[in-house]
Formats: sequence, structure tokens, C-alpha cells
Amino acid sequence: MVASQPFPSRPHSPVAPWWHTAVVFLVLMGFSLIGALTAGRGGTFARAPQYALVIVMEWALAAFIWHAARRRGVRLRDLVGGRWSRATEVLRDIGIAFGFLIVGGLVLNGLGHVIHAHRPEALRDLLPQTHTEMALWVAMSLTAGFCEELIFRGYFQRQFTALTQSLAGGILLQGVVFGAGHGYQGGKMMFLIAVYGVLFGLLAHWRRSLRPGMITHGVQDTLGGLLARYLMR
Repeated sequence: MVASQPFPSRPHSPVAPWWHTAVVFLVLMGFSLIGALTAGRGGTFARAPQYALVIVMEWALAAFIWHAARRRGVRLRDLVGGRWSRATEVLRDIGIAFGFLIVGGLVLNGLGHVIHAHRPEALRDLLPQTHTEMALWVAMSLTAGFCEELIFRGYFQRQFTALTQSLAGGILLQGVVFGAGHGYQGGKMMFLIAVYGVLFGLLAHWRRSLRPGMITHGVQDTLGGLLARYLMR
């Protein structure tokens, strides 16, 4: 059953001024550029402060978006979409999330094999090592699950749809920005992440809700980092 909460209620109307979108975009690209320039410099920065900085930055951007949307009469629940009024609705979204995780993983692994994309060795330096870092990694991953889906699929997707007057344009552009925001992973991985962003955008549009994508995103980042910490030893 499609969620009763509209997502979005008026897809071709922006939820914030364009200067606001430019600010969010520039902040994300600035962090991506810093990540690209510092990638591979193992030990240059302590991991725990990096995780904390990402958490603060993403919640700050989410709050910045929420404030602008509210001024235009758009509630946070309107951006997130969906509704959990029964346990079956929660289980349904969890099932969709894990199904999407499997299908998306197969698509990206196949495409990555075709273009010979591999996670950079520098990524090893970002993985948690201590118990404190692992706890912060989980907090950062859950933050990314909520905030990044709100930023890219809830906000950018709607803003770009309004800009292009095209749902396809909105989904494609937010995916491109999503990939561009991961500069520390290198060009080929950024392309794959952009494709993944488009898939997340399609999921959000299909379900008229960010909830399944938020679950997928949070679970994948959490498990991906914790498992990779051992696999990349």
C-alpha cells in the first residue's frame, strides 16, 4: 500500500529559495573536495574527530533544510513521507529496505566489475579501530541514513525537480550530486555512488517515502564499515 502521507505534495514546487540550495550544495562540495585532497594521508587526522565532525555537519545541514522548508509551510514529515501507524507498516518498509539493499548491491557490484572500480586503499585509514571509534562510526552511519536521505532524496530531489520541471531530471541530478559528495572515494567509486543515488531516488519516488531508503542507508553504512574494518586487515 502506498503511504498516505504525500511525498512530495507538490513535486514541481521548491521547498526553499535557490540561494539556500546553492549554500547546501557548496558546503557539500567543499567537504567532498577536502576529502579528496586528504585521502590517503593516513594518520593525518584522528578518526574520532572526523566522525564527530561529519555527524555535526550533517545534522546542521538537515536543520538548515528543515528551517527553510518550514518557512514555506512544508513539514519534516512531508519531506520524509510515509507513515508508521501499525507494526506491519514498519515490517513492510524493513523488508523493502533489505530487498533494495540486495538488489542495489548486485547492480553496483556488476557495474563496478565492468568499469573495474575498487574501493581505494586509503579507505582503510577511515575505518574504526577502537571501541570508541566503532561507537562513533555507528552513530555516524545512522546519522547518514537519516540526514543524507533527507538532504539528497527529500530536499535536492524536490529542488531539482522544480528546477528542471521534470521528475527524471530531479532524480538524476540529486544522484549526480550524491556521487560528487564522496570525493574521498575517487572517480570510479563516485560514479557508482551516483548510480546508487539514482536508485535511492527511484525507491523514494516509488514508495513516496524516504523511510525504506533511510533504513537501507543506515544499515549498509553501519555494517559496511564494521565488516570492512576486519576484511581489509
